[in-house]
Amino acid sequence: MGHRSLILSTGNWRLIILRFLTREPNPPKEIVTAEKLRANPPYLKFAFANPYNLSLFSCALAASALTLNPFLAIGALGAEVIWLLHAPGSRTLQRLAWNKKLAALCAELEQRELDARIASLGGPEQKRVNALLGAKEKIDQLAAQNPSFTGDLLRDELVKCDMLVRSFIEIAATCARYNHYLNSVDVKELEKERASWEGRVKFAKDDASAEIAKKNLDIILKRSGKIQEIRKYLDAAQGQLDLVENTFHLIADQIVTMQSPRELSHQLDDLMSGVEAVQQATVHTEQLMA
Repeated sequence: MGHRSLILSTGNWRLIILRFLTREPNPPKEIVTAEKLRANPPYLKFAFANPYNLSLFSCALAASALTLNPFLAIGALGAEVIWLLHAPGSRTLQRLAWNKKLAALCAELEQRELDARIASLGGPEQKRVNALLGAKEKIDQLAAQNPSFTGDLLRDELVKCDMLVRSFIEIAATCARYNHYLNSVDVKELEKERASWEGRVKFAKDDASAEIAKKNLDIILKRSGKIQEIRKYLDAAQGQLDLVENTFHLIADQIVTMQSPRELSHQLDDLMSGVEAVQQATVHTEQLMA
């Protein structure tokens, strides 16, 4: 009997080890971004994991344990269930508490994403970003000192400045990535291949050889077309980055003497239109790269 139990035990351990070795790997954790948080606000988590709710709930459970009164624990659990059923969907609580916390979390995540993008840039790009951030800080300080700017209007324009800085960093990161790609491509060798396959298409001895040569030539031409599109994008993007830098420095020089926020708004709106055009071009170029 003991021998049989040992065999069964050994078989069980073998089964456990087999299951451990053949188990599915844990799926990678989903990266939480500000965009995802805004799309699916974690109101339920806010309702539960806040200091007021946790302190009341834990105190009720502790009192139940100390007094050996299970009805306190049951009452606390019932109240917690009711709270979690109704609090997350409460418009009043969302307006007074949850949305403020959501905004703070999103701002923190966006700042982390921004810092990561800046860290991924090379030395020259980081220098440009830091100079732009310095110009933006100067604009903030001088705008606050201008008595012609009211608080609400100033706040709107400074939000535009923040958006432009973020867009500048995104475009700079894209340009750095595309430049890295172009540096990895031997354009002269690509042109030699194109000329070679054109010659094979022209002097092919049979239809099969001509068909294969045409397919290779099409691929080379597509690669050349992508490179041209990337260069075209880089020319437009770099020009827009220069324009953002120059305009920020100009605003920093002029903002002390501006008589109306409309003067600032006009320049920022023009910049945002140009940046949006580059961002649309980025989407098109990314599709080509894919």
